[in-house]
Amino acid sequence: MNSGTGKILLLIGLLLFFIGLLIFFFHDKMNWIGNLPGDLKIERPGFRLYIPFTTMILFSVLISLIIRIWSWQNK
Repeated sequence: MNSGTGKILLLIGLLLFFIGLLIFFFHDKMNWIGNLPGDLKIERPGFRLYIPFTTMILFSVLISLIIRIWSWQNK
């Protein structure tokens, strides 16, 4: 390991910390996450299936944009 790895781990830790704070303080305002059109929910007696297709696509696009902007800034 080198100092670059340490910096990346620190940034990931800080990011997770701030995401945790957002969820802790604003959890009641984030009811839309997981309830978007296209999220699959099947509930029957003794069986529950939940696959958040739209939410996963939305987060994937958001993470891809963040990574693309970060790599563009570090050229």
